[in-house]
Amino acid sequence: MSLNVRYRRPVTSSFGNFDKLLTFAVVGLLLIGTMLVYAGTREWFRSYGLDPEYYFKRHTLNIIIGGLLAYGTTLIDYRLLRAYTPILWLAAVLGLIIVLIPGLGSEINGARAWISLPGGFQLQPAELAKIAIIVGMAMILADREQSDKDPTDLDVVKALAIAAVPILLIVAQPDLGTVLIISAAVVAMIGASGAPARWVIGLLLAAIVGVFAAVQTGAVSSYQVARLQSFVDPSADPQATGYQLRQSRITIGSGGLLGKGLFEGPQTNGRFVPEQQTDFIFTVAGEELGFVGCSIILFLYMLFFIRAFAICRRSSDLFGRLVCIGVIAWFAFQTFENIGMTMGLMPMTGVPLPFLSYGGSSMFANLIGVGLLQNVHARSR
Repeated sequence: MSLNVRYRRPVTSSFGNFDKLLTFAVVGLLLIGTMLVYAGTREWFRSYGLDPEYYFKRHTLNIIIGGLLAYGTTLIDYRLLRAYTPILWLAAVLGLIIVLIPGLGSEINGARAWISLPGGFQLQPAELAKIAIIVGMAMILADREQSDKDPTDLDVVKALAIAAVPILLIVAQPDLGTVLIISAAVVAMIGASGAPARWVIGLLLAAIVGVFAAVQTGAVSSYQVARLQSFVDPSADPQATGYQLRQSRITIGSGGLLGKGLFEGPQTNGRFVPEQQTDFIFTVAGEELGFVGCSIILFLYMLFFIRAFAICRRSSDLFGRLVCIGVIAWFAFQTFENIGMTMGLMPMTGVPLPFLSYGGSSMFANLIGVGLLQNVHARSR
C-alpha cells in the first residue's frame, strides 16, 4: 500500500499549535452546555430529594474525559493514524455487535444501542463508530498511486463497504438518527474525494429509498415512526411525540428576546419537555436565555464551522481534507437536525446537540472529532 505522504518537520502537540478560534468556539459551547444541563435538571432532582448537581457533576466529568481523549488524538500525526484505523474500525464493529446481544445491550426508547458499565455509566458504540467510519473512508479514498487522480469506482465501493457494515448494525438497533448523520458524512466525503457525481446522486436516492423501506418494513421501531409522523402531523400522537414537539415550541417561544433567566424557566423547571437535558437541550436555552442567548450559541457554531473549513482548505494532503470534511458534515447535519427538530422544522430522530447535550459517548466522540481537526491544523501550518 502506497501512502505517498509528504512529511514536514515534526510537530509536537501543544496548545500553542491549536486553532485558537476553534478552541474558543468549542470551550464556549461546552460552558454554555454545562449551565444548560444543570438548569434543566436541578429542580427536577431537588423535587425528589436527590442531589441537584447529579447531572452537572457527570456532565463535567464527561467533558474532562472527552478533553483528554481530544488531546490524546492530537499526539500522533494524523497521517500515521492510518496504521491504527483497522483496529479502531474492528473495535467499533465489535461494540455494535455486543449491544445487539440480549443481556449485554441495554434498550432505551426502543433502541438497543447502549452497553451498561459500572457506576451507572453507559457506552454507545454508534457514537464512536462515526470516528471509525470517517477515518476508514478517508484512508481508502486517499490511498492512491497519484494524489491528483480521482478515485476509481472500486475505491468508492471499498469506502462504502467500510461504512456499510457499521451502518447495517446500527439499523438493526434501530437508531435512525445516527444512521442519517453517518450517511451525511459518507455522501460529503465521497463528493469531496472527486468521485463521479453519479455516486453522490445514487447515494442520496438510496438514502431516501432506504428510509422509506425501513419505515414500511418495520425495521424502524414504532417509537421512531411515531416521531416521524409527528413531524408531518403534530396532532397524530398528542399524548407522546406530538406532546413533546408542542411543548418544545412553547418552551422556546416563551423565552422572548432576553429569556426568563438562567434557572428561572417555568417550563424547564416543570419538566414539560421530556429529555430536555439531552436531545431537547436547546429548549432550555430558548426559554432561559432567549433569542439573544440562542443567537450567541448559533454564532459559536458558525465560528466553529468557519474555522473547520479553514483547516480543511489548508490541509497539506487529501487524507487530512477528507477527515475534516467528514467531521464537518457530521457536526453540521447533527446540529441542524437537532435544533430543527426542537422547532418542528425537522423530524424528531433523537440526536443530541453537539457540545451542549448531556451524554458521555456523544461528548467523547464530539471532542475526538475536534481533536482530529486540531491535529490536521497543527501539522498543516
